[in-house]
Amino acid sequence: MDERLWRAILNCETTFDGQYVYGVVTTGIFCRPSCRSRAPKPDNVRIFRSGGEARDAGFRACKRCRPDGRPCGPDEALVQGAMTILDERYADPLTLDALAMELAVSPGHLHRVFKRVTGVTPADHVRARRIQAAKEALRSGLRPTATDIALAVGFRSLSYFSTVFKQATGCSPSAYRAVHANYDMGREVAT
Repeated sequence: MDERLWRAILNCETTFDGQYVYGVVTTGIFCRPSCRSRAPKPDNVRIFRSGGEARDAGFRACKRCRPDGRPCGPDEALVQGAMTILDERYADPLTLDALAMELAVSPGHLHRVFKRVTGVTPADHVRARRIQAAKEALRSGLRPTATDIALAVGFRSLSYFSTVFKQATGCSPSAYRAVHANYDMGREVAT
């Protein structure tokens, strides 16, 4: 299994929701990467591109995270709407107040519901999405500076970007690039 996908499952990362689901052989259930259920053993995990593919393989949808894409209530629908906006505009300086206004709810309500449903705040979700975009830029064969990457993904300063990046990955952006620049998801890229 791809190490990046496994880490996303262990860390319940919302940034991978909608990109894939994972099934647990021992339970016969498939979940979103952000599901807060107990972490399975890696040998028992199967990755699927969609809920339909998991169903075809004999798995049923988790009742906790509802990975089939159908929100079960107004709170989940609100969070889905917020995540769509945040994922599309993660590099923009979008405040909680502005997001709540777009969704026609109060900022406090949005924050509480988002955290209860996903386990993270909207700001945490955006930060994770920005780090993911930065990692993709650093892995690419292109050589933009760390400052260019920081600004492109929505950070306002290089020092804050470096601090957040190091907290998320355990290394600096330059160290990450040195290790991952010639590799794409574990496969060497022709240079």
